[in-house]
Amino acid sequence: MEKSIVVKSTVGLHASLAAKVVQAASKYSVDIKLHYHDKVIDAKSILGLMSLAIPSGENVVIEATGDQADAAIADIASILGK
Repeated sequence: MEKSIVVKSTVGLHASLAAKVVQAASKYSVDIKLHYHDKVIDAKSILGLMSLAIPSGENVVIEATGDQADAAIADIASILGK
């Protein structure tokens, strides 16, 4: 399952926002990836998220597989879409 969202934070995907994403992703027993342009990273990796340097207003795709994929995607989408 996947969902496309726009990063709403005025400063983009910064360290504290990345930490919130990792914390949320780690609650679920799913394989969860974040796609940005031609890069795909594990959403449970803070270094991976920070390496993307996603600015505000950019589209990303959250992809998850597993029993809790829907909940994991919704949780992360709510963090990035604020």
